[in-house]
Amino acid sequence: MDTSSIVILDFGSQYTQLIARRIREQNVFSVVLPCTAKLTEIESYKPLGIILSGGPSSVYDADAPKADPAMLNLGKPVLGICYGLQFITHHLGGKIRSASKREYGHAEVSIVDPSIPLFAGLPATLQVWMSHGDEALDLPPGFHLTAKTSNAVAGIANPECNIWAVQFHPEVHHTPRGTELLRNFLFNICKAKPDWTPEHFIQSTVAAIREKVGDGHAICALSGGVDSSVAAVLVHRAIGDHLTCVFVDNGVLRKNEFFKVQENLREKLGLNLVAVDASGRFLSRLAGVTDPETKRKIIGNEFISVFDDEAHRIAQQTGGVDWLVQGTLYPDVIESSSVKGPSQTIKSHHNVGGLPDTMKLKLIEPLRDLFKDEVRRIGRDLQMPEDILQRQPFPGPGLAVRILGEITPERVALLQEADDIVVTEIKAAGLYQQIWQSFAVLLPVKSVGVMGDQRTYAYTCAIRAVHSEDGMTADWVPLPYDVLKKISSRIVNEVRGINRVVYDITSKPPGTIEWE
Repeated sequence: MDTSSIVILDFGSQYTQLIARRIREQNVFSVVLPCTAKLTEIESYKPLGIILSGGPSSVYDADAPKADPAMLNLGKPVLGICYGLQFITHHLGGKIRSASKREYGHAEVSIVDPSIPLFAGLPATLQVWMSHGDEALDLPPGFHLTAKTSNAVAGIANPECNIWAVQFHPEVHHTPRGTELLRNFLFNICKAKPDWTPEHFIQSTVAAIREKVGDGHAICALSGGVDSSVAAVLVHRAIGDHLTCVFVDNGVLRKNEFFKVQENLREKLGLNLVAVDASGRFLSRLAGVTDPETKRKIIGNEFISVFDDEAHRIAQQTGGVDWLVQGTLYPDVIESSSVKGPSQTIKSHHNVGGLPDTMKLKLIEPLRDLFKDEVRRIGRDLQMPEDILQRQPFPGPGLAVRILGEITPERVALLQEADDIVVTEIKAAGLYQQIWQSFAVLLPVKSVGVMGDQRTYAYTCAIRAVHSEDGMTADWVPLPYDVLKKISSRIVNEVRGINRVVYDITSKPPGTIEWE
C-alpha cells in the first residue's frame, strides 16, 4: 500500500479484527497477519508500527503461538495488547506467571506514568476491559511500569526501544477511552498520517491495476452483488475495454436474478458483460451432495471451470486473457485462510485461495483488504447507484448454502419463492437497508400441517435476519411481529411444499450468518 500502514500480528484473540477496524476508522491502513508471519512479509508492508494482539494461550505453554521475537528489533514502534504484553515480557527477559487473581471483564486501571505518549490526554484512572489469567511478575530490562490495577501490571514501556504494552483491550467498546490510546500510538508514536481515504484507495488501486495489467486483458467474475460490482468498476476505470465481465447462472441464484443482474450491470454501470447459463452444469454436479463444505468446493471448482472456458473463448476474440478479477473481501480471507494464528478455518469461500496450476489466469483482488462497509464507501466515491451498493450480501455459493441437504431443481424453486417473499416484505416494511442480511433457508425437515381441512406433510422454512458491521460478528434482528406474520402467512399460502415457518434467533458467534 502506498500509504501509512500498521501491521497487526494475530495471536488468536477474538478481538483482533476490532483492532484493525479501530485503526482504519482513523484513516490509517492496517493489515492483520498471522503471528507466524516471516519478517520479510511484515517488512513488505513498510509498517510505521506493529501491534501484537491478544490471545487465549499462555506464553510459557509448549504449544504457545510461535512468532519471531526478532520483529521486536526491527526498529519500528511496537504496541503489545494483553497476550502481546506477555509475549514482549517473556521474550525480552521478564517473567510471566499464572495470576492468583484473574481479571475478566470491567476493571479500573491507574496510570502510573502519565508522561508517556501512549497515555497523552488520558485521565489518571481508566475504565477498561480485561481478559487474562496470566500476569507479568518481573519486567524485562529497560522496561518500567506505566499502569496497574489493584491486582496486576496493566501497562509497561521501554521508550528507548519504542516498545509499549497494555494488559487491557483498548480496541473494544467496553474500554471507553481506548480509541484515544490507539490514536496516541498511531499519531504520537508511529507518526502515521490519516491518508487512507476512499479517494486515495481508488487512485492508488487504479494506478496499480493499470500498471499490472498493461496491455493485457482481464475477465471479472461478476455476481451482481456489491463486492464484485465495485471490483469490476474499479478495474474498468483502470483498463476500460480490456475488461470483460462474466456473470454465471449457477442454478442457485435468487428468483429472476439472472435477468435483473444483467440489466443492472449493462444499463447502470455500462460494463461489457457476458452472461452464461450454466445452471444445468452446476445442478448435475451438486446432485446427491449433502455435506456443506463439499457443496462449497463443488461450486467453487465449477465456477473456475466455467471461467476457464469463457476465458479461452474471450481470448480468441481479444487476442488473449491474462487476468481474473474477483471481489474477495477481508472477512473471506480471514475465515478461509485461518489468519488467526492457531485458530480454525470456519468455512472455505469459493473466491479465496488462488487458482489451480492448470488455470493460467492470474488473480486481481482489488478489495481483498477491505471490509464490506469500506467497500460501500469506495462504491459511493465511484458514484455507483445506491440500489447496487445497498444490496444485501449474497453468498458466492448462492442458495446452495441455504438449502440444507440435497440440492434439487424442485427444492431450489421452493426456496426461490420463499426467499422472494422474505425480501419483498422486508423492503415493504422499510427495513431492507437497516438489516445486514435477511433471507429464507429451506430445511430438510417435514412436518404435519392442516390446510383446508386436509392433512399436509411439507417442508419447514427458516427466516434469518441479522445486524452486522462487517460480517465478522452478527446479532439477530427482532423483526416486528406484523412483518413476521405477513412473511409466514404468505409463504405457507403461496409456496406449495412449505407448511411451517420458524425464525432463527442465533447470533454470530456461536452460529454463522449462513446456515451452511
